[in-house]
Amino acid sequence: MATTTKTQPRALVRASGGPRYAVALAVDALGTGLLRPLLLLYGVSVLRLSAPATGIAMTAGAVVGLVCMPAVGRWLDRGARSTVVAASMLVRVLGVALLLATPAGHTWLFATAALFLGIGNQAWPAAHAALVATIAHGRERDAALAGGRALRNAGMGAGALLATACLAGGTTALQALAAVTGLAYLAAAALAWSVHVHAHPAAAAAKGRDDKQAPRMRVLLAANVIYVFCLSVPEIALPLVLVTQMHASPVWSGAIFVANTVLVVTLQVPVTVLMSRFPRRSVLAIAGVVLTASYLGFFAATSLGHGWGAPAVAAVSVVCTLGEIIYAGSATALVTALAPAHVLGRTLARFQLSTGFGLAVSPAVVTALAPHGPAALWGSLAAATLLSAAAVATEQDQGTRLSGCCRRARAGS
Repeated sequence: MATTTKTQPRALVRASGGPRYAVALAVDALGTGLLRPLLLLYGVSVLRLSAPATGIAMTAGAVVGLVCMPAVGRWLDRGARSTVVAASMLVRVLGVALLLATPAGHTWLFATAALFLGIGNQAWPAAHAALVATIAHGRERDAALAGGRALRNAGMGAGALLATACLAGGTTALQALAAVTGLAYLAAAALAWSVHVHAHPAAAAAKGRDDKQAPRMRVLLAANVIYVFCLSVPEIALPLVLVTQMHASPVWSGAIFVANTVLVVTLQVPVTVLMSRFPRRSVLAIAGVVLTASYLGFFAATSLGHGWGAPAVAAVSVVCTLGEIIYAGSATALVTALAPAHVLGRTLARFQLSTGFGLAVSPAVVTALAPHGPAALWGSLAAATLLSAAAVATEQDQGTRLSGCCRRARAGS
């Protein structure tokens, strides 16, 4: 049985890269929180693009940004850590600068800006996880990754609230928010680079000689594509169901989103530490079961009608958020534990490819299933997630198989 770790704030900050890096994460998250509700409105209101063209450009930027991940993985495996994190922030500065320089009506320039923003957004998670894995180890690393996610959600939530409050200012306010976002990314990049965290590839290779091959993780990566749908539930699925199908007040959607953010910020570290007494793979399977139960709960809640339906959906969303917290606290931690040191970057890059792909296709899948009724949407999500949880639970780690083979070989010799 795995041992638990402590959650003193100072220890978490040290394990996460130190105070300057924590500030960099907060500033970067604040900029991302400002940009997320801004980008679509900027394309439509400031650049006078059509909503479909703006949405397609944003989606294409996120998807094409995944193409950079193999290069990011190789860069990380050459020892770079804080430099890659800073680069992921600087490329978003370039995206914001291009956004501000785009004349009205120029779809391709907006799409190019969205591409640079997508590259930065896709590269950051793997770079951050590699940096934390270089500083912290074991369950302390898991808690540090959880702490980084909690801090990031807090910053993004604050940025989103600030952006929402400023949207009434019109075109000038949108341009000012974009400029502030670029400055936030620039400041975060400078802080992240100043940490100067670097791994030694030769030492990492020597450490990983007992397990030279990168873990294939095919089942885990495929399951992760389904798991990551939970991140789209509070932002896409629930607003769609509550407003368009249950005809509930948009206030319910906003309240659920705020509650999700608050719960992640306050519970991500405690829940991750609490679950550290169990194997990471088992915890990830438990997350799938909790998410499956929440999807079935949403299916039951939507059948209650207009009176009790919205409050029931809000109550079930707490269960869904708990599943998200367990998933987020175990998935990346499991990948970093499975990866040999000399291929950590490439392994994390492959994991980010599955995460990015799941996030990219989930809006299309949710919006395609929702018109066919609650059974099609929630039943499909529940079945796919439960199947993924079962696959994760039964998959055997490559290291376990290799060590087992070695033990059998030694026994036969």
